[in-house]
Amino acid sequence: MKSVCIFLAEGFEEMEAMFPLDIMRRGGLSVKTVSVTGNRTVVSSHQVPVVADVLFEDLQKDEVEMIVLPGGLPGATNLDAHAGLDKLVMEFAAAGKPLAAICVAPMVYGKRGLLKGKKATCYPGFDKYLEGAVYTGNMVEKTDNFILGKGPAAAPEFGFAILEHFAGAEKVQEVKKGMLFIG
Repeated sequence: MKSVCIFLAEGFEEMEAMFPLDIMRRGGLSVKTVSVTGNRTVVSSHQVPVVADVLFEDLQKDEVEMIVLPGGLPGATNLDAHAGLDKLVMEFAAAGKPLAAICVAPMVYGKRGLLKGKKATCYPGFDKYLEGAVYTGNMVEKTDNFILGKGPAAAPEFGFAILEHFAGAEKVQEVKKGMLFIG
């Protein structure tokens, strides 16, 4: 079964991983958290230990439906430095498969030139890493196969954008209503 995969590195921003995870699972998507650390327990930027569903080295690459990268420091820089994730990102980009990132993590795509000519957003100040992108500063930016979020406050909207990509606007409204985002 294909899954949306949220990749976790030491120092990830917990809101940017857990909020989208919660939204997508409420919406019925198959979502896995993937540790790139070699250990299933990954410690967030605010020292919250989270047990990932699977280790990167045990991940069946053909079962990954979308790559989602949460921000946080040094989480995003640790994701950026992971050779296996780099290879997977480049394979997804070449195939036009869906890629998402929030906060400082869009730099992973930007530093690889994947956002050239595309509208993009990220945490203010990190737009310098979005090589050739058109920085909008919007809370969420959807362009081609990319869904990008600005920062922690964008985590719900980012999660809903991913859910909408796979399940449609009606499912998003249903989940929003159940979470009291709308009356």
